[in-house]
Amino acid sequence: FCFWQEIPEVKSQRLLEGLTPQQHHLQEALFEVITSEASYLRSLSVATSHFKGSLVLQETLTRAEVHRLFSNLQQVRDVSERFLLELEEQMDKDVFLAGLGTVALKHCPAFHRVYVPYVTNQMYQAQLMQQLMRENWRFRQVLRKLEEQPVCQRQPLKSFLVLPFQRITRLKILLENILKLALVGSELAGSISAALRAVGEIVSECNENVRRMKQTEELVLLEKQVEFVKTKSIPLISRGRWLVRAGNFSQILIQEVGVGSRPRLSTKPIHLHLFSDLLLLSRRRDDGRFSVKDYAQTSHVRAEPLKAEPLGLPNTAFLLCLSCNHRGATAEFLLKADSTAGWQRW
Repeated sequence: FCFWQEIPEVKSQRLLEGLTPQQHHLQEALFEVITSEASYLRSLSVATSHFKGSLVLQETLTRAEVHRLFSNLQQVRDVSERFLLELEEQMDKDVFLAGLGTVALKHCPAFHRVYVPYVTNQMYQAQLMQQLMRENWRFRQVLRKLEEQPVCQRQPLKSFLVLPFQRITRLKILLENILKLALVGSELAGSISAALRAVGEIVSECNENVRRMKQTEELVLLEKQVEFVKTKSIPLISRGRWLVRAGNFSQILIQEVGVGSRPRLSTKPIHLHLFSDLLLLSRRRDDGRFSVKDYAQTSHVRAEPLKAEPLGLPNTAFLLCLSCNHRGATAEFLLKADSTAGWQRW
């Protein structure tokens, strides 16, 4: 049944007649947790049996690729199945589903156990999928045939793989909707509120892990592009470090031309990578790599605005001071941002 009001017991006992519109909406919101979980489980079953369970597809992949592509999807499906089973048992006991919050809260440790690692792996899962579609023609061929089967309902594998994160996020929204409709101070409101907090913590941890994984991946890619040729090499990948901002600037060089004459200004490009604890100053080469010229911990970095016009400098110029650079010395750089907005942001 798509709606609570369509359940035979509700119809036969004419339960809808004794409810206010708000109470009716509450029952439909509670029932939607069950119907949406059932739909979700059906899709997970397609992903695990039709795709992951395909021996022909597995033959196109290495064992490591199979694990990276499907991660712990089978465990996610199993947890969903147990959750749905208990929800249905609860509905058999009480068609008004007063114990739904308690059931959801009971399953939160299992949700945490399977959803957090699955969602954390999704970035690498997506990267592998892109790589396989580019480089593994046999995989593409087999996958296309599998996706054409009626059981997929014209949905590609990628849409099945993103379902877990969508589901745990939607469950949070469903619980929020129920809480808005539940009677304040009621037992249902209390249990739904507790379940909502637990699910919300899982969603937050998933989001935080995704953010950290993206930050780490960003550092990994950047480390491959950075060269320490004339400076002491330091590892960019460090615990607690992330890239805050990066951008192109012009370094202003002042050339004295003689007494009574205005200094001549020239510029050359310089690139800044600002990390949570470190600032790199580099030259960008023609091949796209960065050659580091100087760096300092952010605690030793200071940016000072200048009265540009009297000095004949652009309005977006500023002085960058490193009180302790890579040599342990003081260094100053006169820089110019490309725009006023960029100057203010940095």
